[in-house]
Amino acid sequence: MTAENWTTIKEFILVGFPELPPEYYGLVSCAFFFIYVITMAGNSLLVILFAHERSLQKPMYGIMVSLALSDMGFSTTALPKIIARYWFNDEVVPFDVCLIQMLLIHYFGSLNSFIMMIMALDRYIAICNPLRYPVLMTSRNVIIINVTCWITSFITPTISIVHAYEFPYCGPNRIIQCYCDHNSISKLACANIKYQYLVAFVNAMIVLLVPLAFIIFSYGSIIFSVMRIVTSQGRWKAFTTCSTQLCIIALYYFPRCSVYITNVVGVVITPDLRIALILLYSVFPPFINPFIYCFRAKEIKEALARWVRIVKFGPKVSLVTTVR
Repeated sequence: MTAENWTTIKEFILVGFPELPPEYYGLVSCAFFFIYVITMAGNSLLVILFAHERSLQKPMYGIMVSLALSDMGFSTTALPKIIARYWFNDEVVPFDVCLIQMLLIHYFGSLNSFIMMIMALDRYIAICNPLRYPVLMTSRNVIIINVTCWITSFITPTISIVHAYEFPYCGPNRIIQCYCDHNSISKLACANIKYQYLVAFVNAMIVLLVPLAFIIFSYGSIIFSVMRIVTSQGRWKAFTTCSTQLCIIALYYFPRCSVYITNVVGVVITPDLRIALILLYSVFPPFINPFIYCFRAKEIKEALARWVRIVKFGPKVSLVTTVR
């Protein structure tokens, strides 16, 4: 049967944290709103810096900008509705809107995973094959790789949404999550979804474990190459060139792997704790990434310092300081 013949649900109810007392709704909505504003402001600042500062117009920072744009897309897809749910008690999500949100949620999640694989590739070539780096990681090649990731990341989420749309929905319509995702929606289908779970599992292996395996291989090779450097100063310099990306990758993968491990091992956790862990790896990295850029990337700190001097003293004073 088609979805039109069986589906009676026209809207979903976004529950959020099921055990959260109503008196905390205002506090939670303010927290989500603060996270969203800082996420958009911090990542927008990085994009603007990259566009205006020639010193940052390098392949490595081009990859970071791609990640910043993806983070902004994910946050804009996920956070406004949950903010409205707790701020205005607007918990209703139309059927088609929920599926579109599901598509974008998994699209930006897949995109982030592939971009982090590119970041690992960039550092692998820079440290393990430094003589070939200027030839392989040109601005043109990085743009091609980024565009390819932005396009191909639609493949697996599109497969999932096509299957989800074909299922009938005739029973409960409460989504125990802060946004519409594949797992939450599939559980509400009035059909046997074992095949759907198999497809979702294969998609997860492609967009998560394949990039993660390459990332582990890349940083393993980097560590091996760094340890072969004779001087401690050389080892420290090589390590600092990839520390920023390593921090970002750890923030994205460690909490996600923890959730998957609990599922495989069979550890039972409360719905609220599960949602909190999912938000930790989906919402927190876009929020914290700009701070990691600013504190760990020397050239970004210098660019920000120039901008502060321009705002405080004017462009002429800043230019004199730079010349000196």
